[in-house]
Amino acid sequence: MTRYFGTDGIRGIANKDLTPELAFEVGRAGAFILTHGKKGKILIGKDTRVSGDMLEASLIAGITSMGLDVVTLGVIPTPAIAYLTREYKAIAGIMISASHNPGEYNGIKFFNKDGLKLPDEVEEEIEEILNKEKEVDLRPIGADIGRVYVEENGAKDYKEFLKKSINIDLKGIKVAMDCGNGALSKIGPEIIKELNGEVVYVNISPDGMNINKDCGSTNPKIIQELVIREKADIGVSFDGDADRIIAVDEKGKIIDGDHILAICATHLKENGKLNNDTVVGTIMTNMGLDIYLKEMGMNIVKTTVGDRYVLEEMLQSDFVLGGEQSGHIIFLQYNTTGDGLATALHLLEVLRASGKTMSELSDVMKDYPQILINAKVNNEKKYKYLEDIQIKEEIERIEKQFHGKGRVVIRPSGTEPLVRVMIEGENQEEITSIAKDLALLIERKLKN
Repeated sequence: MTRYFGTDGIRGIANKDLTPELAFEVGRAGAFILTHGKKGKILIGKDTRVSGDMLEASLIAGITSMGLDVVTLGVIPTPAIAYLTREYKAIAGIMISASHNPGEYNGIKFFNKDGLKLPDEVEEEIEEILNKEKEVDLRPIGADIGRVYVEENGAKDYKEFLKKSINIDLKGIKVAMDCGNGALSKIGPEIIKELNGEVVYVNISPDGMNINKDCGSTNPKIIQELVIREKADIGVSFDGDADRIIAVDEKGKIIDGDHILAICATHLKENGKLNNDTVVGTIMTNMGLDIYLKEMGMNIVKTTVGDRYVLEEMLQSDFVLGGEQSGHIIFLQYNTTGDGLATALHLLEVLRASGKTMSELSDVMKDYPQILINAKVNNEKKYKYLEDIQIKEEIERIEKQFHGKGRVVIRPSGTEPLVRVMIEGENQEEITSIAKDLALLIERKLKN
């Protein structure tokens, strides 16, 4: 059976892996599984990729052929889809985006009526239809065919929602922003101005292919230089669909997701708003966050990588703050997915309330040395690394060598032919050497 869904929806090179024919079938299958024959509407948004129009047209055709209406929102961030699906009382929401990937890629992400990403079992039901293991024999005709409606106020409604989630006036605060030529290129700078802040920005001119290209959250050098040059109080950098953020303090030092969690958890706890005094992270979360939270009377629960798994744990255990080192941060009292712009506003809220600089806020947590190396492997074999005796024994040997003061995390990429090797320990030079050797071993064993 072909596996279509990765860690964050269906993703691939547009018109090669992710074809309009596939998008049409995904639209039909998704509409059938998510609605169970009920009438209603499905929202569709997209980032700034040139292939977004093509895939949107195919999804619309698939969904309307099932008798459901489609409401198009145009270019809008992923977290806006999660919010507006609930706000507009839609049956489901779809975001067309490949997140931080280059412009030739694109993807399809689903949200259910509650603004939640689909659980594995629902994705598997959709895959059964895509793999022709289950037939969908539904072809309404005449007036029963779905219609298409354009909603022009989606971005405005999302901005108003964000502004209501915080209580700050940004007068006197200067924000540097890198929009990555993505979904926040217009509304990112707008919202800072509407909150009376000063904003300097770059990469707000998408051309369909320059999304994430040498800019945005995966290329933080740009925002670091902008902060220093403009003497900004904070820098914020977003990926293509704006569900993640990398921040920068006034000295140009990166504030990753782990440090953002430390800053926001402290603020929430001080204000009695951190449910169960617990933060949710992932297996990639730096050990430094564990240590800091423990010192401050807080706890951390870790999940597998992926903000959907962080969210599942938060919902199950009534936690309000969680996220990933990569910058997916979830504030569950407001939204059901990682939200880069919301996270930026909450950081600004802490900055204003504390009277401290961003560097003072971020430096409360000290990082453990960490190295991440990608092993290039055969895509069909990337989930089989623990089936290889030699790889398994080498991982066990390394972990024994650390004597509890380091760890090994191996994770196959959800979208690329890679196995990610993360080593954490007390000595940067030592863990770098160990990670390189382990990555080479994995490449050699799983390459062909």
